[in-house]
Amino acid sequence: MSSERRTEIDTSKPHSARMYDYYLGGKDWYPVDQEAAEKVMAVLPGARASCLANRGFMHRVVRCLAGEYGIRQFVDIGTGIPTEPNLHQVAQAVAPECRVVYADHDPVVLEYADALLRGTPEGCTTYVQADVRWDDILGAKRVRETLDLDEPVALSLNALLHFVTDEYEPYRLVASMVDRLAPGSFLALSYATAEFDSSMNKVAEVYRAEGTPLQLRPKSEVAEFFAGLELLEPGLVPIGEWRPDGEEVAAPAYGGVARKPAWTGGG
Repeated sequence: MSSERRTEIDTSKPHSARMYDYYLGGKDWYPVDQEAAEKVMAVLPGARASCLANRGFMHRVVRCLAGEYGIRQFVDIGTGIPTEPNLHQVAQAVAPECRVVYADHDPVVLEYADALLRGTPEGCTTYVQADVRWDDILGAKRVRETLDLDEPVALSLNALLHFVTDEYEPYRLVASMVDRLAPGSFLALSYATAEFDSSMNKVAEVYRAEGTPLQLRPKSEVAEFFAGLELLEPGLVPIGEWRPDGEEVAAPAYGGVARKPAWTGGG
C-alpha cells in the first residue's frame, strides 16, 4: 500500500467520509463526526437508509458495467472508509481480472486502505491519497501503473460531487477527467438533491456549519455532468430507480451512468 502524500488526521472538525461511516454503522469515526452526523439525522431521519441506498446504487452500477459492458478497469474517487462489499469486491465477483484504483483525500481512509487492497490474484487494486479538487488523479503514477487509460475505464464519483462546490469548478473537473478516458469509458455518479425532500436544505446547513460545504442541485444541473455522453437507460433518475434488483429504498439523490461515445465530433 502506498499513497501520493500523507496529511495529519484532523479530529477537531467532522469529515464527510467519517460521518458517512457513522451513518453506515461503521466504527472509524470520532466524537466530532458522531455529533455532526446526529445533527443531520435529527433533520433527516432517513439519512442512514439514504446512505445504504447510495451503496446499493454503486453495487448495481458496477455489476452492470462489469457484467453487461465488459468493463475491467475502475477508478473510484471519494472512496470513503471501506465498507464491504467494496467496489473491487463487486467488480471482481463478476470478473476476477478487474483492476481498481481508489482515491480519497481523508487520511483516515488511508489508514484503512489495506482493506481495499485485498482483491483477487487475477486482478489488481490500489489506493491513491488525493483530492479531486486540485490533484491530477488520473495522472498519478500509481494510476498509470495500474490502469491502461487507452482502454475503457469506469469513473465512479459516488456521493462525491455535492462536496465539490462551484468555486472548484466541478463541471470542468469532471469534463477534464472524462476527456482523458478512452472512448467506450463510463461516468457513473450520484448527487444529493432537495427536489424530493426539502429537509435536505437543512442538511446542507448542518454540513456548512460544521465546515463542510454541501451544494445541492436540481436534476437539470446534475444532468450537465453528463454533457456529451450517452446516458444508459433509465437515464438520470432517483438512485433507487436505477435498474433496481429488489425493494430499493428511496433517497434524496439522483444517479446516472453514461458512456463516452466512440467519436466526439472531432474534439
